[in-house]
Amino acid sequence: MTNQMTSHIDRRAFPRLHAPLYSRPARMKLGEKKQVLDVSLGGARIYSDEPQDVGSRLDLELFMPDGSSLECTARIVWAIKLPKDAVARFEIGLSFIDVPEAILERLKTVLVPDEAER
Repeated sequence: MTNQMTSHIDRRAFPRLHAPLYSRPARMKLGEKKQVLDVSLGGARIYSDEPQDVGSRLDLELFMPDGSSLECTARIVWAIKLPKDAVARFEIGLSFIDVPEAILERLKTVLVPDEAER
């Protein structure tokens, strides 16, 4: 199962992140920001201490390197429980849904093409 999931994760349909990006559930002003592991215009991988149901929606606040933030909605596409000594309890795969063009344009500013696309 892990190999199949890893091969799915490694597919690069969109350019990837070139700068540190952090996230937390939207509208949780006191929640801890967690580093985004991987992000593209299509989705992201994040850490979470809360279990998430595959198929459910998540409103997410992404913190840009310039200090600004943007909100988007994603669907949980997979979730992996991490070992007890890991940085978080879960690693979550997200697919962005209904993202306004203005937000995609802002997200593009921190993405770079993969080597194969250059």
